[in-house]
Amino acid sequence: MELEVDEKDLRSAGAELLTDGRRGLRIGGWEIESRNRSILTSLALQQWEQNLQTCHLPEMIFGESCLVLKHVGSGTKIHFNAFDALAGWKQEGLPPVEVPAAAKWKFRSKPFQQVILDYDYTFTTPYCGSEMVELDADKRESGEISGGSSGLHWEDCEEQLDVAALALKEPILFYDEVVLYEDELADNGVSLVTVKVRVMPSSWFLLLRFWLRVDGVLMRLRDTRMHCVFDESANPVILRERCWREGTFQALSANGYPTDSASYSDPSIISQRLPVIMHQTQKLRVPGNL
Repeated sequence: MELEVDEKDLRSAGAELLTDGRRGLRIGGWEIESRNRSILTSLALQQWEQNLQTCHLPEMIFGESCLVLKHVGSGTKIHFNAFDALAGWKQEGLPPVEVPAAAKWKFRSKPFQQVILDYDYTFTTPYCGSEMVELDADKRESGEISGGSSGLHWEDCEEQLDVAALALKEPILFYDEVVLYEDELADNGVSLVTVKVRVMPSSWFLLLRFWLRVDGVLMRLRDTRMHCVFDESANPVILRERCWREGTFQALSANGYPTDSASYSDPSIISQRLPVIMHQTQKLRVPGNL
């Protein structure tokens, strides 16, 4: 459902909506845009298979969908897309999750077909976003910096996301959710990558989430949260928190939790039941205006 924004709230925050059919806004020196497109065509899918050097891809890939946050003055661009997420899956190359023998038949596309799950069919990805410095043609021609270079450095830090600030009752000037890819694991669970963004007068906040449920076997949650406070008097700082959680149905059952799949359809509800296996906080100091 599309968010209705009060024009007075936009004006008060110094924000303006994007034009020419683009979905997003400009605020605090940032241009934030989301695109929700249809799944890849069969022809495009073949090209992705060649580029990723694999014949295994999720059932639904929203290859033209993306979220882009660009700091206009410095050209710093944080963006999220399915191709880079799948490149992360391919590079990590986790071993396949074992499923009960009775469930393997669901992966067959033809009767009596032998199923060999010798790849990570869950499409688990360590992806936490893409970044680059992207300048317009005039600045590239002046030799200030090459266009499209990465030159950005995340540094580990002790700072934590300001939960209290995020809980303040501020007007939401922009909100969207973008699905990057999804696979129902032959009706044996779900593998899903989404990114949500929320823009308030004081800051923007996003959640990139990989969610996996292999029914009766395993649940895996990999969250990346980013928060940036608007401050045009200083170079922006983006705080990034990555948290990976993972647990088996067997372990949850031993702790007294229900193990039916219906109880685990919403990762936000069950996330606290899953043990943390990785937690990292980093920050990115956005370069000054170029």
